[in-house]
Amino acid sequence: MLFSDILGQNYIKNYLINTIDQMRVPHAQLFIGNEGSGTLPMAIAYSQYILCNNTGGENNTGNPTCNIKFDTISHPDLHFAFPVTTNHKIKKHPVSNHFMEEWRLLIKQQPYGNLFDWYKLLGVENKQGQIGVDEANDIVKSLSLMSYEGGYKVMIIWMAEKMNTACANKLLKLIEEPPDKTIFILIAEDEEQIISTIRSRCQTLYFPRLSENDIKNAIIKNYGLDVSISTKIAHQSEGNYNKACDIVYQDSEDNQFENWFVFWIRSAFKAKGNKAAIHDILSWSEEIAKTGRETQKQFLLFCQGVFRQALLLNYSANDLVYFEPKAEGFKLENFAPFVHEENILGITEELQSAIYHIERNGNAKIILTDLSIKLTRLLHKKATKV
Repeated sequence: MLFSDILGQNYIKNYLINTIDQMRVPHAQLFIGNEGSGTLPMAIAYSQYILCNNTGGENNTGNPTCNIKFDTISHPDLHFAFPVTTNHKIKKHPVSNHFMEEWRLLIKQQPYGNLFDWYKLLGVENKQGQIGVDEANDIVKSLSLMSYEGGYKVMIIWMAEKMNTACANKLLKLIEEPPDKTIFILIAEDEEQIISTIRSRCQTLYFPRLSENDIKNAIIKNYGLDVSISTKIAHQSEGNYNKACDIVYQDSEDNQFENWFVFWIRSAFKAKGNKAAIHDILSWSEEIAKTGRETQKQFLLFCQGVFRQALLLNYSANDLVYFEPKAEGFKLENFAPFVHEENILGITEELQSAIYHIERNGNAKIILTDLSIKLTRLLHKKATKV
């Protein structure tokens, strides 16, 4: 993977290349960045620069055979760990090595993809994956062996916040004192979910969101869209290239999320003083509860984004408003006055609480029904009159 193919992040690219050129590569690094910021492609390109002895700031100058192996993500000294769970193929003790074919497909098709995309590829949207102690045992075993080509070994742990406690504790000593010429690259979106003893042993790099200009240029280059459409998509993507690609293909889960959201909001408005409308809320909760937990979490995060957009529109920050509803009869300008300083904090807290409990395997139907009742009360709160 060429550094030049990675969008933006030029400061981080230069920094990583310099650490290699100056032979000052940390043995454990933690890449923190939001979805679509390029943490995984950067980790792969960085690993290629190390393993293939590339020079001059690009991955096309070193060992040509080695560089070719990275085209298919098949270098024997590049190891991966990522969240997995049982599916139709693997019935028990799932580990990353069982899913390398799917993993290579994800990197080829969606290198900026998220956890939702990964679970969808595995066909396990109704489950939550993790990096467990079986994975830790595999990591310890693979890194205890000599490197295949006699140089470095690199272990990339994607979505490292999904390591459970048993796994993290088992890897703690290995990350602190790895075998000679062994490098760990941990990738995460939520730094706080990684135990502090792991974080303290890693050098941390923070990836900012991509600029609208970088995303716009990538859309023009990769999809051949004109400048005006590409600019609009880049603005809607919020610095997330994965989201921008979804918008281009018009297969984003956001389309389904918007329909759920609109039905939910309309039911919440009707529910005040109308007992019959409670049935709509219960039916809605049942429908969402049937989906996977990762889908439920993504949907609630989508809701947070819509409420923020409504608030910005309500306070005339029009330049920051990019959301364009497609649902019939729903207009953001009509909804915006109901989101204001008296209820936005309560709405955000309730959504965050619901996400928290869903992540911890709470009963989704009860969580969503409770959230809906609270949302009904919050939406009917009156704004402060100036």
